[in-house]
Amino acid sequence: NRSGTRIYVCNSSSDYISVIDTRKLKELEKIKVSIFGSTTNLQGSMPNGLCLCADEKILYVANGHDNAVALVRLSEKTGKASQVMGFIPTEAFPSGLSLNGRKLVVANLEAQGAHIMVASKKAASIHQQKASVSIIELPNNAAELDSFTRLALVNSQAEQAIRTGWPARPGVAAVPVPERIGEPSVFKHVVYIIKENKTYDQVFGDLPQGRGDSSLTVYGQKTTPNMHALANQFGLMDNFYASGKSSAEGHQWTDAAMVSDYVEKNVRAWFRSYPHRQEDALVYNKAGFIWNQALDHGKTVRVYGEACTTPVTKGKKWIDYYRDYQSGKQPDWKNTNTIQRLLPIIHPTFPDCDNLLWSDQQRADLFLQEWKAFEASGQLPNLMILSLPNDHSAGTSPDFPTPSAMVADNDLALGRILEAITNSQFWDSTVVFVTEDDSQGGWDHLSPYRTVGLVVSPYNQSGTITTRYNQTSVVRTIEQILGIPPMNFIDATALPMYDCFGSTRTSNRFTALANNIPLDQMNKPMARLRGVDRAMARQSKKEVFEEVDGGEDEKMNRILWYHFKGKEAYPGETVQQQ
Repeated sequence: NRSGTRIYVCNSSSDYISVIDTRKLKELEKIKVSIFGSTTNLQGSMPNGLCLCADEKILYVANGHDNAVALVRLSEKTGKASQVMGFIPTEAFPSGLSLNGRKLVVANLEAQGAHIMVASKKAASIHQQKASVSIIELPNNAAELDSFTRLALVNSQAEQAIRTGWPARPGVAAVPVPERIGEPSVFKHVVYIIKENKTYDQVFGDLPQGRGDSSLTVYGQKTTPNMHALANQFGLMDNFYASGKSSAEGHQWTDAAMVSDYVEKNVRAWFRSYPHRQEDALVYNKAGFIWNQALDHGKTVRVYGEACTTPVTKGKKWIDYYRDYQSGKQPDWKNTNTIQRLLPIIHPTFPDCDNLLWSDQQRADLFLQEWKAFEASGQLPNLMILSLPNDHSAGTSPDFPTPSAMVADNDLALGRILEAITNSQFWDSTVVFVTEDDSQGGWDHLSPYRTVGLVVSPYNQSGTITTRYNQTSVVRTIEQILGIPPMNFIDATALPMYDCFGSTRTSNRFTALANNIPLDQMNKPMARLRGVDRAMARQSKKEVFEEVDGGEDEKMNRILWYHFKGKEAYPGETVQQQ
């Protein structure tokens, strides 16, 4: 405040504002500002910006994930509670606030979201999304504020979150996705596979039954025969979206179903970390990750490649690791991680999600070795989380396979894994979810968030699923199946993926298809390149740094487009820029 006697602090990951007495250095009050109020203990409103009115009687709070500004009438007496008066809806993730008379000025970090770049006959790119500033006339009376509050509640899908607290009903028959948490599912085991950085049009744009644009498809049927066969056999989702714009956000959404204010505010900079390995505590939300939520509710879990780091032998290249793998040499490394709960449940040698030096065939082998051991024992974990990152590709970087070869490697690994699962003794009680961690690696004619997703189970029907789902829908569906409550209000408000399943079990099994592109088809060495090809190979090498997102991914997207399309105009542009 102006007199310096009070400090108001956003506790973003706890949904509280702390009021601190500067003379006594004491917290006087905690003001809960969640849009759900006392109806649920779920966290996720994420207060992250503050502004006092002129007479300092009202505090305006930017609640990022509520997409709303909370109005708090401050207590004038110590010991008396401040009151949340209501909410003003905003665009996505309000952050900065300022008052100019009766006008509230709001900086929205996510602005209009994915819709901002959708235009007819132009491909949307995730990197062209912009922030915005809204100028909002303050409500004139309580009735206007009540109207704003009702709209904010509708926008936040509060009713969906309240349903997660409904008690399970006795005697309900088992179905693929129960209506209420705690009711039985036909599934006892969930396999959750996280891939890297592709849009729908890049991979599935050539499938005629979906809303695709084949002119944007660069990893179509020839490169990804297994992905295409799985979509044809178990259902194509052509309305499935990533929740984040890059891997540093993507792995938060896939693993935790939300991002922290640190992630939102550093998405263009990453001064402190690029936390797709979950190595930075500033990205953790209060409830943690899907694996600890499952453990806390009595489920067994195994994790492969997520939230860990695999040591790299200096000077060793992709081809060296690949030859070691082909010769049968066993891993001589051990993963490390910074999350204590993962230590007993993470595979010690499965290469991490951030490293392209290992073939996804080796990842598949390590997973399948354990799967066979689980079959022998008759004990399969309830939740298995698996990273398959090589569809990211390394661009045209020398010493790495071509982009097509790396995507083909990823596709074959997925096919092999799905063949083993669908033909195992656990198949009748198992469901597999496949998603990209984000869509930053490409372009799409409908939305820069639209990405590749699959649901594979004995209860799937072929056909096209047009219902709009996203990554938080996946997490929510996993929770619903395993009978565990949501971690935060983002997954609590997500729509379970009911429409991906039928009511009767099918005889669906999957047989993997061979790759059409040699997995060791290598990019050309620098000495054989000239002009634009040489420049792009040099940029690719700088980009990779032996990691999946080591540099500027927009440049990598242009490299990939040039690699496949030559001088054809980059999506959304009329003139090729180089």
